[in-house]
Amino acid sequence: MKSLTKLSALLLLSSLSVFAEIPVDAPVPVKQVFSPAGFDSDDHSEVVVMGFLPNLCYKAPQTKVNIQGKRINVGVSALKVSRMNTMCAEVIVPFIQVVDLGMLDKGKYDVVVNESTGHQKNAKLVVSEAISDATEPEVYANVANVERIAGSNKVVLKGYNPSDCFELRKIEIKDNGVDTYTILPRMKQVREFCPKKEVPFEYEVEVPKKLQADRVLLHVKIMDGKSVNSLFRNPPLDE
Repeated sequence: MKSLTKLSALLLLSSLSVFAEIPVDAPVPVKQVFSPAGFDSDDHSEVVVMGFLPNLCYKAPQTKVNIQGKRINVGVSALKVSRMNTMCAEVIVPFIQVVDLGMLDKGKYDVVVNESTGHQKNAKLVVSEAISDATEPEVYANVANVERIAGSNKVVLKGYNPSDCFELRKIEIKDNGVDTYTILPRMKQVREFCPKKEVPFEYEVEVPKKLQADRVLLHVKIMDGKSVNSLFRNPPLDE
C-alpha cells in the first residue's frame, strides 16, 4: 500500500512538473524591420527583423506570415517556458530573423510586424517584374559570412564556391533608401565543365555612405537563392 502511495505521489509530481514546463507561443519585442531592395517576381522575397528575447525563459524565436493582397503581416514570437518556483534570468538576448515571404507579384507592399502590440513596426517592400527574356539564371557567390574591416567602410565577403568554373563578374550594391544595402556578388561561368571542387574566396566590398541610419543591414544574396545578413554600424567605429 505504501508503495502505491509513493508511486501515486511521484506520478503527481511528474505531471505537475511537465504541466509547469509546457512552452507557450508568446510575442517578443521587435526593434527594427529591414526591407531589402532588389527583389523581383522570380525571387523568394525576404524581410529581416531585429528583436530581442526579454529573458532566458524565452527560446527559439520564430515568425509567421500572412499575406493578403499588398499587405504582409508578420508575427514574431518565441517559446516561453515558465517553471514553478523558478525565476527567469533577466538577460536580454538579441536576435536577427530572416522572414521568407515566398514569390510575390510585382508591386509595393506594406509590411506590418507584430501588429497591435507595443512593439509594432512597419516597412515598405518593393518587388519588380522579372525579366522574362533573360538568357540564363543569375548566379551569386556562395557567401558564408561577412566580416567588417575595423575602422573602415569596407567588409569582406567570405565563402566557398562549389566549383572553379565560376568566377566573380561584378559586385552590385542597391539600397532601399532607408536602412538596408543589398549586395549582389554576381558570378559568371567561364567553362561548361564544372568539377566539384570547393574554392575559397574573399571579396572586399566598400559599403556606400549614402544611407543615414545609425545601423544599416547588409543583405547579401547568395548562391542557393537565400541571403546572409549582417548589421553594420554607420559610420563605422574602431573596436
